[in-house]
Amino acid sequence: MPLRRRHSQVMHDAAFDAAGIDARYVLLELEPDAVAAAVDAARGPDWLGLGVTAPYKRVVAGLCDEIEPEAAIIGAVNNVVRTSDGRLVGFNSDAPGFRAGVELAMGRQLAGAEVVVAGAGGAAHAVVFACLAAGARRVTIANRTLASGDALAARFRGVGSGSVSPVSLFEQEMIDALHAADLAVNATTVGMVDPGSAFDVELLPPDATVFDLVYVPAETPLVFNARARGLRAANGSEMLIAQAAIAFERWTGVGGMGDVMRAAVAPLLADPTASA
Repeated sequence: MPLRRRHSQVMHDAAFDAAGIDARYVLLELEPDAVAAAVDAARGPDWLGLGVTAPYKRVVAGLCDEIEPEAAIIGAVNNVVRTSDGRLVGFNSDAPGFRAGVELAMGRQLAGAEVVVAGAGGAAHAVVFACLAAGARRVTIANRTLASGDALAARFRGVGSGSVSPVSLFEQEMIDALHAADLAVNATTVGMVDPGSAFDVELLPPDATVFDLVYVPAETPLVFNARARGLRAANGSEMLIAQAAIAFERWTGVGGMGDVMRAAVAPLLADPTASA
């Protein structure tokens, strides 16, 4: 697929420079029939690992020598680390990256929270898992297709001690869930690819937080409306930075690069017309 955004490249190259590591983050646009060969090439000594974007997160999972447990439960690999003996280990940094970003936005931990997640696609998998694993009391998955939401809920029942259930978008069950929510998350492309907002912020309690995984544009209609109402609201930029810092540490052993990455990517995040 075309790589329209270079946020990851900018963040990782800045971190490599700051850490004094002679390495670069290279963007590869691959057709489906070229993915297996590219993954196999990463077994070579010149590679630290791979970052993986949609639509190949599940495909790459099947090409790794090992999948870490959380990535296996989520069903997606967004990063691969090469071991010293050339084995490829797939892991998922989206879930911990989301948790870091959303708890910063909420000003509290996810434990005990009532959460509504709009969407049941790949992004929602990491979000729902992260919420349940962090101890959310209840996660409601709101999706246009109830069957997709039901499949996602079934996948994660048993993760954590909270409950998880699907509802249809814009139906009464979703309205009821929003009325009780501590956190409402947009895990759809609404606001980026599709116009509008994934849900009505007027239905949320005054102390709720809105978190939009979309980070281009920096202020989606959902985030704008939430802030206009006085709610805590954030886009997905801190999730982007957190998951990148996690991956960098796994590849290099060097942690604490969040601030470096944040400064490097700030111009791209501030300019909605940037090709990133």
